[in-house]
Amino acid sequence: MFTKKWAASKREYRIIEERDVKIRMSDGVVLDADIFRPDSKGKFPAILGVHPYNKELQTAPIRPAGMNRVNACYEAGDPNFYVRRGYVQIVVNVRGTGKSGGTYQHYGPREVQDTAEVIEWAASQPWCSGNVGMFGVSYFSIVQQQVAALKPPHLKAIFCPFGYTDFYRDKFYHGGILSHSFMQAWAAHIDNIRVESWYRTRHGDATFKAALRETLQDEDIRVVPYLVEALNHPERAANALIADILLQPLDGEYYWERNIDYTKDISVPAYHGACWAMYGLHLPGAFRSWDNWKGPVKMIIGPPIYLDRPVYQYQYESLRWFDHWLKGIDNDVMEDAPIKIFVTGSGTWKNTTEWPLPETRWIPFYLHSGGLLSEHEFWPNEGLTTFEDSHFNRDSATFLSPPMVERTEIVGPIVLNLYGSTTATDVLWFASLLHIDAEGNETLLTRGWLRGSQRQTDPGRSKPWQPYHLHGKREPLTPGEIYEFNIEVRPNGVLLKPGERIGLRVKCVDDERPANSLHSIGSGHLWRQKTSRVTIYHNADYPSHLLLPVTDGNIIETYMSGGKLTSDFYPYRNYSWSV
Repeated sequence: MFTKKWAASKREYRIIEERDVKIRMSDGVVLDADIFRPDSKGKFPAILGVHPYNKELQTAPIRPAGMNRVNACYEAGDPNFYVRRGYVQIVVNVRGTGKSGGTYQHYGPREVQDTAEVIEWAASQPWCSGNVGMFGVSYFSIVQQQVAALKPPHLKAIFCPFGYTDFYRDKFYHGGILSHSFMQAWAAHIDNIRVESWYRTRHGDATFKAALRETLQDEDIRVVPYLVEALNHPERAANALIADILLQPLDGEYYWERNIDYTKDISVPAYHGACWAMYGLHLPGAFRSWDNWKGPVKMIIGPPIYLDRPVYQYQYESLRWFDHWLKGIDNDVMEDAPIKIFVTGSGTWKNTTEWPLPETRWIPFYLHSGGLLSEHEFWPNEGLTTFEDSHFNRDSATFLSPPMVERTEIVGPIVLNLYGSTTATDVLWFASLLHIDAEGNETLLTRGWLRGSQRQTDPGRSKPWQPYHLHGKREPLTPGEIYEFNIEVRPNGVLLKPGERIGLRVKCVDDERPANSLHSIGSGHLWRQKTSRVTIYHNADYPSHLLLPVTDGNIIETYMSGGKLTSDFYPYRNYSWSV
């Protein structure tokens, strides 16, 4: 909302830089920080960011570029912007990384406690007004939400878009399937890492070594050299961290103690968000936090383009947020719509107070014979689609809707309710939602994943449009038996224009070449090495369907004719219409 009260702190200060400032924690470990503050004797609110990456690159004078695997970790934000407008910005390496002492915790409880202690340290400094906020994306965002649950007295607000909140489901095991490619790329960015195995510390050396040997027998893992290296040499670099993830393929204590604890009364004002293309990492966390946050909260879901690196987008949005909560400026920021949603293909935003959107109609698009995806009921004797999954042929099944005749908007959570069987004892489902333009060009919108043996859902936490899988055990499939698989497809927001189609592709691997760095984050999973034949059932008894959240259009559903009238046929040419 733009009003006469729309205002932000003025640009009026020069900058003092203090590099490699040492901050001692309560257990004696010393953290390394860079501090940027106004060249003034006044007291100012502080904005904190913590991370495990190269500290100098966080605030280097680099012209921003689109996010890629090289620059992905430059996430702190630009101190030149905040400091010139009357804030102190502090960037700190977490323990066990960079020039900080101690052992890396990987978002563990001690690391979160460190962040709370840094907040209170900053509030006590002569240059601080006593009010502290936090800013930054990804790692910076996740830690913000973790520490907010501890309620340090001087933490007054956080601006935390792009933060996953469930370590098992959002980052390491999508639908129970190991996401190893991103894990490898991410770990390589950690600066001067010193890490000890959580699993080894918790269970002892003998149990740790036995678990390593057992995991090395997994033929799906053995074909990935990086994973074999981590298991064979857990003492090297970040390998202990990778080994901890591999030794815990089910959801459990390791992930729980790092997840955002929504059972606590988290009342710190928070601004969440993500973009549609981050379905493989951060997007679910934004909606989860929106649903569960107790304090003042806002959310923004942007176009499918991650923020440039170094981060600078959302500067004014965050400045108004901090001006309100850290400086007490009446700028009407809380009068803005609490949720802002960008709709891909429209170039416009939707403002709303609810998620899912209140105008949502969940329409089942049934999977039909011949690769048709349609709202039409099943015809008699419709049956099944079968494909092979092997080293030689990673086949798939694709279903396309008829061309849209009217503008159709799809915004919200999506689920694929699939009836299937396999000749093996497990199956890995990869469901890709596709946008096909009028010329037939295909774009991947979002994905869903599910390991068939981890299909069990929690009825108490599941919704018709969003299943919640427990991932607490594996239940092998009986070859040939038909099962229902409820596959969560990550949310999306897209406008389909007339002539365009929505599509679904189902595979057992993700072997397509990623179109960009964001799609690569949602790719690179473990594949099964056993050959199998997989069957999808789609008939009246086994009604496989994609449940789509239609928020505008599709009033009378799609036309299988394409909306085109057929040629006239009138055999009685001499018939007179006169009476």
